[in-house]
Amino acid sequence: MVSLYEGGVYLVNGTELVPEKEAGKVEALTGKAADRETAKKGTIAYSILKAHNTTEDMEHLKLRFDSMASHDITFVGIVQTAKASGMEQFPIPYVLTNCHNTLCAVGGTINEDDHMFGLSAAKKYGGIYVPPHIAVIHQYMRERMAGCGKMILGSDSHTRYGALGTMAVGEGGGELVKQLLKDTYDVSYPGVVAVYLDGAPRPETGPQDIALAIIGAVFKNGYVKNKVMEFVGPGVSSMTTDFRNGVDVMTTETTCLSSIWRTDEDTRDYLAKHHREEDYRQLDPADVAYYDGCVYVDLSTVKPMIALPFHPSNTYEIDELKENLTDILALVEKEAARISGGRASFTLLDKVQGKDLMVQQAVIAGCAGGNYTNVMEAAQALRGRNCGCGEFSLAVYPSSQPVFADLVKKGAVSDLMNAGAIVRTAFCGPCFGAGDTPCNNGLSIRHTTRNFPNREGSKPGNGQMAAVALMDARSIAATAANGGRLTSAWEMDGWDQVPEYEYDDTSYRNRVYTGFGAGDASADLVYGPNIKDWPEMSPLTDNILLKVCSKILDPVTTTDELIPSGETSSYRSNPLGLAEFTLSRRDPEYVGRAKEAGVLETARRTRGTGAQLEAEPALEGIFAAIRTISGNEMVKMDDTELGSMVYAVKPGDGSAREQAASCQRVLGGLANICKEYATKRYRSNVINWGMLPFQMEEEPDFEVGDYIYVPGIKAALEGDLKEIPAYVLGKDGTAPIKEIRLYMADLTAEERQIVKAGCLINYNRNRH
Repeated sequence: MVSLYEGGVYLVNGTELVPEKEAGKVEALTGKAADRETAKKGTIAYSILKAHNTTEDMEHLKLRFDSMASHDITFVGIVQTAKASGMEQFPIPYVLTNCHNTLCAVGGTINEDDHMFGLSAAKKYGGIYVPPHIAVIHQYMRERMAGCGKMILGSDSHTRYGALGTMAVGEGGGELVKQLLKDTYDVSYPGVVAVYLDGAPRPETGPQDIALAIIGAVFKNGYVKNKVMEFVGPGVSSMTTDFRNGVDVMTTETTCLSSIWRTDEDTRDYLAKHHREEDYRQLDPADVAYYDGCVYVDLSTVKPMIALPFHPSNTYEIDELKENLTDILALVEKEAARISGGRASFTLLDKVQGKDLMVQQAVIAGCAGGNYTNVMEAAQALRGRNCGCGEFSLAVYPSSQPVFADLVKKGAVSDLMNAGAIVRTAFCGPCFGAGDTPCNNGLSIRHTTRNFPNREGSKPGNGQMAAVALMDARSIAATAANGGRLTSAWEMDGWDQVPEYEYDDTSYRNRVYTGFGAGDASADLVYGPNIKDWPEMSPLTDNILLKVCSKILDPVTTTDELIPSGETSSYRSNPLGLAEFTLSRRDPEYVGRAKEAGVLETARRTRGTGAQLEAEPALEGIFAAIRTISGNEMVKMDDTELGSMVYAVKPGDGSAREQAASCQRVLGGLANICKEYATKRYRSNVINWGMLPFQMEEEPDFEVGDYIYVPGIKAALEGDLKEIPAYVLGKDGTAPIKEIRLYMADLTAEERQIVKAGCLINYNRNRH
């Protein structure tokens, strides 16, 4: 079904895969010997990156994007940061959508206040404003902005438009701020992995099935981590572009950096249908292209899939699951118990009836599930059938008003509603816990993007726990037609009879504010009472003292655990207000500990070391111990910054939200220590908020409450970063001092200056 090549491969004439160890076959096929360095330039990714690189150095890219996109969880902070850094106008098209904090149901007026801020920013700086319910961020970008050979940057991790020939990257807000200030996105040239698609999917197989099969094969081994996935091979043309979009958006769950697909006449037709045929050009790899790896997918063999809780990579064929229900579900229950830590209970075995697994809820929504083809397939499957009148429910969210309008026109919405489904407007809520939270101990099957722990909205701290399994809309419809019994789409007939989509952009022309290039500098930004400026951040001192405020030993820590999604997202325009929720579902005591460390640093900066010692007498013993370390005999408290630190094995999987780092920083965070960062985007967020992205190879020989002293850190930032000595001092300096070795993966010159300045805002202020 899905297989991975060991080592690099050559792709010859777009169809022949030659493993690098058999490179002699390239000459037999082409008449020329294989030249790896030349062939590396033959990928589609190379040509697009070269066109957007602002220097001749292709090893250290400095990229500028064609356009950008943010939603209402992130755009307030981005605009605030850019404004504080001297921005006067949006230099490239910047789309502000309102598809996350859409419901305006939490905290009184604060969500709609953020929306009005976004509209005022679009008017002042020359942006594009998409009101609530009109479109989810990525569907709007597909319909209106993506095009062949372009690059788009978004402050959402699922910024992926590769199937339209666009290399798109999801990053934290700091990277978008840099583009708004006409700076560059700096990254080492990434590896490029071919995803070779062969054959054609069966009619009952959907894009989510193919995506989950790939994710299951590559996530845990890191095969494509921080690399570009380049989709090639004859199988690409066996799928419509709308179908390809559904596969492409899920590549984020592999932890790749970006994606790109070869384009064809169907790509042209899609763009022409959306009145943008001029954005089409054929993209193909060169006659000989070299890739750093290859994921081979025989599309004809991909069966309906399910990703069980609590990660998109926890994949099984639905048939396989049903044949081994007891054993597999017991594993999920064991993981649920570990995650909940005894605070709540989640069970699955009690949902088994005979040979069937009963589910309580289903959702088809967002940038992955709400596409026209997916919803139409579900509607046709449910025509003349019903979801029943028991506990099972189905909700469907078309991804944009144009999609919704055509579904209405063709009768699909009536078919869904008659079957008992609830059809709602474009909204990302079910994907991140702001809508359709299941009942306690409920299992929801969803064609959305993620199923991380508690991302569906349950609160283990309150004794609640529910969970999500990811599936394709076709199998969800089959399950709904079967009364909530988990059912593969292969068990039903009548698929692949989708009428042609008719795009009508009237709703966009009537409601979307399009002001790029027409900003009014004299206009005022509209601030609601919840919108607050970023607090001041102090620059880095020569030596630092870290207090361990959380130690997380899970194999992976998601951004949902670092800062929960769902209702807390409404507070994202209030940095200190949102910070109250940091790690609340994973380590509820963290905020209190971090605040205590923050109080000590504030005392040092504002009232001196006497006040610091009064607040924490143990610091006297800590600094006495520091002065016993060779070369540190004269270290003083008043010039040593003190901050909190989080240790996690592999933090940052998931969302691009910068608040996963900024919330630590505004509480006084100075550093993360980990074995590895799950994604580049989370590490970038740590750096842009002025925290040190430490790593260590050894097991962490320190505990919560311990102090760690790092001498000469500013000087270390001038070096190779490969070996940074640090000292574990215990809680009061009386324990034996333990030396540990930290390091940082390479930082650009700009990133080193950002950390020294204390954050990106300070860095920009210092420059201007």
